[in-house]
Amino acid sequence: MNNVESKVLLVDDHQIVLDSLSLLLSSFEGLSIAGAYTDGRQAMQYYQEHGADIVITDMRMPGFSGVELCSAIRRFDPDVKVLMLTMVEDVKQIREAIKAGVNGYVLKMADADELLLAIRTILDGRRYYSDEVVIELAVGKDENLTTKPGTFAKLTLRELEILRLVGKEMSTNEIAEKLFISVPTVETHRRNLMQKIGAKSVVGMVLFAVKHDLLN
Repeated sequence: MNNVESKVLLVDDHQIVLDSLSLLLSSFEGLSIAGAYTDGRQAMQYYQEHGADIVITDMRMPGFSGVELCSAIRRFDPDVKVLMLTMVEDVKQIREAIKAGVNGYVLKMADADELLLAIRTILDGRRYYSDEVVIELAVGKDENLTTKPGTFAKLTLRELEILRLVGKEMSTNEIAEKLFISVPTVETHRRNLMQKIGAKSVVGMVLFAVKHDLLN
């Protein structure tokens, strides 16, 4: 049994937030609070001297923002793991954080379960973004999510109908039942859809549906 705890470095300019996060994260098995700072520069100094398994930082902080902290720590340690925990939903600032090298971006409205999932995912070497962040990026006209001219027009009425239902989180069986068609037929339409719009997963299909306002 592995009893090694992952050390968490917390950074937020509001002490009450730090206190609440420290109390919450300390209750999670396998996590310990290495340090908690209201000043990004002090957190940077701590990391240089002691390190941590993951840094959880706010974005908007006076003097030294979360983006600046992430960039500075990553220059010092390219392998650092950083989770941005913030109220900022602006797509431009989200992209700035991603460009700075954050491993995850979670809104402060997230519950404890999602926060723990984000931390575990990042510690496991993967990335994590809140659903709201993913949708914001999709709607924000990211050049990487822009579809080629004519893509939307190539979809059949049946494919559009299935895309709307996928966007509403309906399963293949539920879609088949609703449209009175077989499950294999739905699966064929989904494969064709993914190929036409360039989606690699159901998430990509949902993003396309959101971007093109197909859920209403």
